[in-house]
Amino acid sequence: MPTPSLPSAAFSPPRLGLALASALLSLPVLAQDNAAPAPLQRVEITGSNIRRAQAETASAVQTLNAADIEKSGKSSVAELLQTLAVDNQGSVPTTFGNGFAAGASGVSLRGLGTASTLVLLNGRRVAPYGLADDGQKVFADLNIIPLEAVERVEILKDGASAIYGSDAIAGVVNVILRRDYQGTAIKGNYGKTKEWDGRDARAAITHGFGDIDRDRYNVLLNLEYSEKAAIWNRDRAGRGAVGRSDLRDLGFSAQETLSGAGAITTNNAAGSAVNGNVRNPDTLDYYNRGNLAGVGFTRTFPGAACGNFTSHPQGDPGGGCLTDAAQQYGQIQPKQKNVNFFGRGAWQLTPALQTYAELNVYHSESNSATTPSGISGSVGYPGGPVSNAGVSLGASHPDNPYFGTAARLRYLAADVGPRLSQVDSTFTRFVAGIKGTVAGWDIDSALLYSQNRVSNDLDGYLQRDVAFALLNPTAANVALASQNPAYAALPAGSVWRIAENAGLNSAALYAALSPRISNDAKTHIAQIDFKASREVGKLDGGALGLAVGAEFRHESTELKPTTGTERGNIIGLGYSAYKGSRNASAIYAEVLAPVLKSVELSGALRADHFTDVGNSYTPKVGVKWTPVRELALRGTFAKGFRAPSAAENGVGGLAAFATASDPARCALGVAAACDPASIAVITSPNPNLSPERSRSYSVGAVWDPLPRSSISVDLWQIRRKNEINQEQTDTAIAEGHVARDPSTATGIPGDPGAITAVLANYVNSAQTTVRGIDIDARQRFNLGGDYGNLVFDLKWTHLYKWLRTEQDGTQRDFAGTHGNCDISNCMGTPDDRINLGATWERQNWRVSANVNYRAPLDNILFKNDPDGCATHFADGTDAPRGCRIASFTTVDLTARWLATPKLEVFATVQNLLDKIAPLDPLTYGATGYNPLDYAGAAGRFFSAGVKYKF
Repeated sequence: MPTPSLPSAAFSPPRLGLALASALLSLPVLAQDNAAPAPLQRVEITGSNIRRAQAETASAVQTLNAADIEKSGKSSVAELLQTLAVDNQGSVPTTFGNGFAAGASGVSLRGLGTASTLVLLNGRRVAPYGLADDGQKVFADLNIIPLEAVERVEILKDGASAIYGSDAIAGVVNVILRRDYQGTAIKGNYGKTKEWDGRDARAAITHGFGDIDRDRYNVLLNLEYSEKAAIWNRDRAGRGAVGRSDLRDLGFSAQETLSGAGAITTNNAAGSAVNGNVRNPDTLDYYNRGNLAGVGFTRTFPGAACGNFTSHPQGDPGGGCLTDAAQQYGQIQPKQKNVNFFGRGAWQLTPALQTYAELNVYHSESNSATTPSGISGSVGYPGGPVSNAGVSLGASHPDNPYFGTAARLRYLAADVGPRLSQVDSTFTRFVAGIKGTVAGWDIDSALLYSQNRVSNDLDGYLQRDVAFALLNPTAANVALASQNPAYAALPAGSVWRIAENAGLNSAALYAALSPRISNDAKTHIAQIDFKASREVGKLDGGALGLAVGAEFRHESTELKPTTGTERGNIIGLGYSAYKGSRNASAIYAEVLAPVLKSVELSGALRADHFTDVGNSYTPKVGVKWTPVRELALRGTFAKGFRAPSAAENGVGGLAAFATASDPARCALGVAAACDPASIAVITSPNPNLSPERSRSYSVGAVWDPLPRSSISVDLWQIRRKNEINQEQTDTAIAEGHVARDPSTATGIPGDPGAITAVLANYVNSAQTTVRGIDIDARQRFNLGGDYGNLVFDLKWTHLYKWLRTEQDGTQRDFAGTHGNCDISNCMGTPDDRINLGATWERQNWRVSANVNYRAPLDNILFKNDPDGCATHFADGTDAPRGCRIASFTTVDLTARWLATPKLEVFATVQNLLDKIAPLDPLTYGATGYNPLDYAGAAGRFFSAGVKYKF
């Protein structure tokens, strides 16, 4: 079986992990609790449809039971999964409230993205979240999981498309909820940060009745409510770089980290100032309206002085009014509210047959905020790009310092307020099925319907036509804006007063300028499935197991564009929409063959058919050899695939901007076309896409040297090809996939005019190879006497390589760097993530400490990047020092006291040592810190609660 080659120099971190694991296992044998383990029942483990007695399979599976979740101190399954070593770049944190997929949370096993990690609920799919990450990646929202109903979470850490079909390239997260319950339990907990904000309040009630053996039925009902208060960047002043974009005190320039917010840099280039920067119509240089010595000013505005708008220290050499808008308006955590209901009923029809039904209903509301809108941000839509760079104060506008002549304006519309988003998501899932034994076969068949509806209401965004008319009421601008009823209802001659005069504006003017806009999304899955397994013979090592199955499902996805973006009328907000549906059917088979007492072979084959992309045949094989009872060697080989989503092969499009030159015009002698410039890119779905394909390998060992000791080491590699990405901008331009404006032609023979938009498609292009090692060790001690038990647990994932080969053949290795910044929120690709836990249990007490470690990141976009460090200090040297984002380690502490058999009291301290998140000036997923280090931004967090059983 092919195995990944391992560079010896890269082996040092795992060597340390193995040494630490060995140290745990080498502690005195006398401390062991040598009680014999209880016999294992036959269970179905994620990654197989065949029930078995042994927990360890040829594939590596990490299992987290309800106690593990409690010991973590995390308040949701989503939070727990995103701290695990196996998660990496591309995951979607709930705290990223202004991303494409605001309001949701997704996991990215092996850093291959949320779309390549399959999330199951009780072994079956769920409807994906309505808003695709990056406008492309469709994934399941982890927030839908009812925490108190979770029995365990199983994480299959290699490819599983042969068992589950599309999307399981990087692995599977299978959340298994309780199947039955008797009695009533209520639980409540409350927490806040040390700054006394970020309130996290939760309540749950679980009720069950009926004994499946005695009464022939059981009904389980679970209801949960939670709410989180917002944490604002401005409330973390003094906490390192957290929440700050003004890092001049650390040696950065205003342009490097403030992104020029309010700054005046070079000729014809200015940031959006809170009091307005205006361009001299003659010299084309920008001056701040508060600068009483502005060149050419025909009148001055003392009230526009920077000090009247911000206490922010100035220092722009160009005379601008600097504002750290991200700190003032941005959030570390959005405000959230969730209600979650789960119900399950089971009825024993006969001793051999049971019917069951499940219902999930989840509703969430997420409220996020970001900086006010600038008025000059360009946007793209299917008809082309819209440049707002020409927005001007009219010649007669009362706030124009160049009265009598129109002057271009760069303005941060703080008077309108921050841009706000309220995302409401409603998820439903219904399952009705039957399972049991028929003619020697264990069967399970069900009907499933799952749906997600998302609405996103946006405030604070500016209507382009109205803004232009209110600032510069030319006949053309007024005529265009008059098609807007809200503008038409304003008194004739209305103007938008800015900055110090904004108090003169009416509520009706703001209602016309910035009305609430919205978009809506919906996804659904309707499915019927059947599977059966049985023993079909005897081999030397035991029973030969066989499983067969089939499924059929209908999928549909639709995202409607945000109001006004379909015509480019929302300043700074591009177009995004998609729609598609398809049918998918599959048949599959699996065998488990213990050919010898020490050798177990497994194999699976699945055939899928999609009405939009055709057929896929996916195999998987595994082997486990147990030469002695304490040692098992294992390995797998699997193929995988991911069918394109509706965002990629349906109808619709995504508008964005890229930087590129125009080689065709440059070759003709048009000098301006030779320099890279911002160009609109309109990416359209491609109905001719093929599925992504993968090959994965793993080889490892599980060693149990003592009755309460275990260590596993697994080497793995995943190679994904045919990846679905946006067509490279330079490639699309070279192939002539552009729109041009002939009116901009220079007169040079053959000049076709400037590019107005690049017309790209999603294409099958790059391939990625990810290679690494997992180390998992567990050691349990009986401390003797009345001192209880002590358990140590270590999980370590090290990446040797995260290599991407682009469409043009260039290669980039992101392992240990800040790349890939083209996806999700530019959080980087740590090459080491570690979870280390210690738990002491004694009678009614349990205390756990958990250490979570993220390795440092080289602050470069990929290894050996010829451009060097991605950010720099004002003096031109690499930033941060050494061009390195520091590592980050937190310690979480949890305690539980069983006061009575019915009453449980618990408490948690997250980030016990109050570690501050290190500086990260590159990411756009947070301000001043990496999204992976959220705990260091929020600060030490305390929570306590009680649970009572009736």
